[in-house]
Amino acid sequence: MAEQGMPEHLQQLFASARAGMRPLLPRRFRSDVPVVPVVQLSGIIGFSTPLKPGVTLASVARQLDRAFGMRHARAVALAINSPGGSPVQSHLIYRRIRALAAEKKLPVIAFAEDVAASGGYMVACAADEIICDTSSIVGSIGVVGGSFGFAGLMEKLGIERRLYTSGEHKAMLDPFLPEKPEDVERLKEVQREIHDDFIELVKDSRGARLNGPEKDLFSGEYWTGRRAIELGMADAIGDVRTTLRARFSDKVWMPLIAPERSFLGRPRAGIAADGLDRLLGRVDFAEDIVSALESRMMWSRYGL
Repeated sequence: MAEQGMPEHLQQLFASARAGMRPLLPRRFRSDVPVVPVVQLSGIIGFSTPLKPGVTLASVARQLDRAFGMRHARAVALAINSPGGSPVQSHLIYRRIRALAAEKKLPVIAFAEDVAASGGYMVACAADEIICDTSSIVGSIGVVGGSFGFAGLMEKLGIERRLYTSGEHKAMLDPFLPEKPEDVERLKEVQREIHDDFIELVKDSRGARLNGPEKDLFSGEYWTGRRAIELGMADAIGDVRTTLRARFSDKVWMPLIAPERSFLGRPRAGIAADGLDRLLGRVDFAEDIVSALESRMMWSRYGL
């Protein structure tokens, strides 16, 4: 250091000056202030509407990089409020969090807000511990898929479906054709494979903390936060501010790492259309309405 070789009284003078200046520095530059960045992960995973982008790896990667790269960080907190969605995007986000935690050697604490269910719970499992409210909805370790069938209506209206494919199962579960039992069984087979992977991920994450029959834990059922703790699906009751202040002192700085926003103030959705596309008429309004209804259905599954 530049002070090495200075007379002792000058070194003491410099040390005293640094100590006097420390309270004037922004908290992000002060090594004596514990930092725990809070990453906000809110919304349906992998499911976007132009006005309400969903949570995908593309949309949260920069948030996670910023949080784990923050100077003097003692841990990273995840504020999760999601009813789930895409199993692939959920797993990609899970893996990115685990990779960054290992690289930066930082503990991760997940806070379940209203809902951390299905894919939302998978993301929570990337944390070393899961904190929730007594009334949080937690769990729903399962796989669901749905569609509509219009074959009877089309027949009644005298509408003929003409579909040309190459590949025996290319039109599997087409909503305008009668449902075939073998197609349903094929879909269920795929769902079972995804469900098995989900179960293994939860077991690897929660380990010996799980406390309950597997037929209940992995049935797709969900619980309140209090019951989730009894089952080992979560670890404690709490909230972000109270928990982090108790653990890291009341001086802890908890910067919120929120999604990036467009110039219109809406969250960006990676490569998806933003508000400018809507202003210029490049967004399909009917598709937006259908997506919004499907999004509403996912939230309402948990009474929200």
